[in-house]
Amino acid sequence: MHIPEGLLPVEQAAAWYAPAAAFVGAGLVGLKRRLVIQPSARPLIGLMGAFVFVISLMPIPVPGLGTVSHPCGTPMAAILLGPLTATVLGSVALLLQALFFAHGGITSWGANIISMAVGGSFAGFAVFKVSRRVGLGLGISAGMAGLVGDLVTYGLTSLQIALALHGDESIPYVWGAAFTSFLPTQIPLAIAEALFTAGVVVFIANQRAEILEGVVVRP
Repeated sequence: MHIPEGLLPVEQAAAWYAPAAAFVGAGLVGLKRRLVIQPSARPLIGLMGAFVFVISLMPIPVPGLGTVSHPCGTPMAAILLGPLTATVLGSVALLLQALFFAHGGITSWGANIISMAVGGSFAGFAVFKVSRRVGLGLGISAGMAGLVGDLVTYGLTSLQIALALHGDESIPYVWGAAFTSFLPTQIPLAIAEALFTAGVVVFIANQRAEILEGVVVRP
């Protein structure tokens, strides 16, 4: 989801900033309130921020799209901390990557926030909650969250690319072509992210169950 500088038209790059700012702003308000009520959450928030930064910094170039493919980390952060906090962490990770590692860009930061920080967090969190409500096990629910959150991130990135580059072709056609280009690298990465997310969440549930209180829905 590291759309680079110059790939999006200026007006589209600016337009993605509006919803991104709304989500990040809401996340910052919630995060500030959380740290006042639950200061003990600071280490977990810091750890998840570092995790999202590192795991989404492992780029695999995608031929023909001018972007890269990699795990996201935001679905797991959303399970452990909630989707709005995960959105803030993902946004910070994307900004640091753009400033210091040439992954993504400042003009495309809003678009990248929407795809990974918002899309990955909320899709993963929703799948996790629904899976638990219908009675699926904790590991399966977390794994599905990692898988779906990862793929939704790249579905949104493909949509952003299609809106910017469709030319005379239809947007659905260009979206399908872009998303298909991601799949050879992204499907194995999404499966790996699913397995890792499931393993970490189950481990935390067994060792520090209190971390998941208020987030895990018991079937």
